[in-house]
Amino acid sequence: MIPTSQIIPLTDAELCARLAASGIAFHRTDHPAVFTVAETAPHRDMMIGLQTKNLFLKDKKGRLFLVSAKSDARIDLKRLHETLGASGRLSFGSAELLLEKLGVTPGSVTAFAVVNDREGAVTMVLDANLTTGEEVNFHPLVNTATLRIGRDDLVAFLRETGHEPLIVDLPVPPDGQNG
Repeated sequence: MIPTSQIIPLTDAELCARLAASGIAFHRTDHPAVFTVAETAPHRDMMIGLQTKNLFLKDKKGRLFLVSAKSDARIDLKRLHETLGASGRLSFGSAELLLEKLGVTPGSVTAFAVVNDREGAVTMVLDANLTTGEEVNFHPLVNTATLRIGRDDLVAFLRETGHEPLIVDLPVPPDGQNG
């Protein structure tokens, strides 16, 4: 048996093939590398659907969380642990831990990365704003493309990977306020 730390993560092409084999429809948009939500702005005209942001977090006891939220959601790291039932305040997981557990690098964090968490070590947290029925956009394990997928298909994919999403309300500030 291969040690977990040596499991090779899926490539973006392998992820797309897995989605297609599962009957999950998606639309791919290739673009230059983007590392933040703000950097996606020039490419959004090509992408319909909800834009997302994704945070890889850990609590005081080392529990891991992947939080996928609407791009303008306000995430209060000082209080989010209360909503998630985490132990103490949450902090960002290191780049090394991100690569080890989800097989992606900073800037490429995505809900799709749970496909690489074969141990089930990461709790998938999904912003309720992403469950409205509108299609959602996530990187396909790399930050040089974006996949648009239906909400129901996203949830089905997460469940297929063994990651029943914890759906939480993350507030979106009114227009004109910083998120």
